[in-house]
Amino acid sequence: MDRGETVSAIGHALSLAGSMTWEILWALILGFFLSAVVQAVIRKSTIVRLMGDDRPRTLALSSVLGAASSSCSYAAVALARALFRKGANFTAAMAFEIGSTNLVVELGVILALLLGWQFTAAEFVGGPIMIVILAVLFRLFVRSKLVDAARAQADRGLAGSMEGHAAMDMSVSGDGSFLRRLASRKGVTAVAHVFVMEWAAIARDLVIGLLIAGAIGAWVPESFWQNFFLTDHPLLAALWGPIIGPLVAIASFVCSIGNVPLAAVLWNGGISFGGVIAFLYADLLILPILNIYRKYYGPKMAAVLLGTFYLSMVLAGYAVEIIFGTTSLIPHHRNAMVMDSGVSWNYTTWLNIAFLTLAAVLVVRFVRTGGRSMLAMMGGSPEAEHSGHHRSSGPEGHDEHHHH
Repeated sequence: MDRGETVSAIGHALSLAGSMTWEILWALILGFFLSAVVQAVIRKSTIVRLMGDDRPRTLALSSVLGAASSSCSYAAVALARALFRKGANFTAAMAFEIGSTNLVVELGVILALLLGWQFTAAEFVGGPIMIVILAVLFRLFVRSKLVDAARAQADRGLAGSMEGHAAMDMSVSGDGSFLRRLASRKGVTAVAHVFVMEWAAIARDLVIGLLIAGAIGAWVPESFWQNFFLTDHPLLAALWGPIIGPLVAIASFVCSIGNVPLAAVLWNGGISFGGVIAFLYADLLILPILNIYRKYYGPKMAAVLLGTFYLSMVLAGYAVEIIFGTTSLIPHHRNAMVMDSGVSWNYTTWLNIAFLTLAAVLVVRFVRTGGRSMLAMMGGSPEAEHSGHHRSSGPEGHDEHHHH
């Protein structure tokens, strides 16, 4: 390949990544805004109180609370550990973790945009199935001795880069209705802070995810994927998809929202419907996160999490394939949004302008209310970590320690 061809190949990959970014930008901002609103007015102490055991009702509630919280896999994993350390049941903490990466609004919106509403529906049907399977596997294989060892390890407090972010309780104290707290000065500031912190947490993974999807979309020929996903044998393809989907995800290193563009590329390439869903769930098993589990809970529990999560993802993928196959809801055409075209004046452009304006307002508020120091704290530096445990300085510097 000569230099000109190399430049053109890189250009093609970057233009694909850029087009995808433009398509999903407003949806991302909307999702993170809604997530920030919820986190700003629901207290972490409330969440812990509701997650004390592993009864079905508690697990359902944990996954809903997760869905209402974060969206980056790294933040979700750190947050689940924080809840576990504060007394949440381990299974409930894992249900929360799954909810907060796989059942969040922004993921649903972007799936609908890039792949179609059927994938959003499948994500939300398969998620609870995965949590049920995981709870059963935990009952069978996770002994209380293992959980105690994991809790001892978690209490050592090894910091990850998302530690500061997960440890902060950004919720606004005070009485009054949800809307009144939200509209107050503290409320607006808290929303701005959570919004920017969430973006800071996910930006790197999102960029990497889009670049990987662009590169694979531009450089890997369709024929490779069709052979790899056994598209000539529909039954084998349906069996193979959920087994291979998570393995592709583990190798691709990309966080929750970041792997939707890659899912679009894989779907166009011929992976089964259930395979796409299993692939999307596996953002909780990527190599960096497996390493975090090892640090958080010890190598034994990390191995158990790898095995149980993987099995529950595969089985949830099969369940989705069967449910959507028998109801004829699996799309027949593989034309997920992996655009070659550039930017054009359409509703996407108007939505992007509107939501970029909202984002700009929130960023200005963040900077004006001392947000820079919080970003430094989120970097997980030892001093910041130390001060973060004593006093999670919430919006406008008021001490939030009293309602942890």
